[in-house]
Amino acid sequence: MLKTPVIVLNVKTYAEATGNKTLDIAMLMEKISKELGASMAIAVQPTDISLCSNKISIPVFAEHIDPIKPGSHTGWILPEAVKTAGAVGTLINHSEHRLILADIDVCITRAKELKLDHIICSNNVATSRAIAAFSPNFIAVEPPELIGGDISVTTADPDIVSSSVEVVKKIDSNVKTLCGAGVKNGKDVSKAIELGADGVLLASGVVKAEDKESVIRDLASGL
Repeated sequence: MLKTPVIVLNVKTYAEATGNKTLDIAMLMEKISKELGASMAIAVQPTDISLCSNKISIPVFAEHIDPIKPGSHTGWILPEAVKTAGAVGTLINHSEHRLILADIDVCITRAKELKLDHIICSNNVATSRAIAAFSPNFIAVEPPELIGGDISVTTADPDIVSSSVEVVKKIDSNVKTLCGAGVKNGKDVSKAIELGADGVLLASGVVKAEDKESVIRDLASGL
């Protein structure tokens, strides 16, 4: 499992983080992680998993897996395939790729079978409570309306972070909680940890930044 507190970067499908540009960001994260002793991981597109996992030592995650086993599933993302490509974990149920609860359950089961670390995204406290019953490794609470914005969830809605941590721990104390949406700097990271989270999940704050190295260093300072 990821060492916490942790910064997890999801590069989505931004042009600034596709192919070799993804690798450039991943190598920056690895350099800063080693220099500062900060725990970091990167979630990349399926086509970039091998590219990154063969070059860096920080954990590489898939951005998604589907609730399937090997067979006739053209166009779906097979959990075994992302592991073979070098991913050590996966995001599940991101707000931009939502699943029904039954499929979340299957994806978690498949990830556990393959020993893939897994971060299940949630949009509110009630959903976090439901997902916690499946005993995943991590739940990342991200209010959709704040994703990609300039205001961090830790400022706009700190209660959703602290409340999610509380309900998740009541159901399964082993489940760790991340928070995301609008996280941009070290202050946001430190506030998330102050609210009880085990780290943050973010995307555009790094991917769209002009000076990515400065932003990553600032984020790491919040740990």
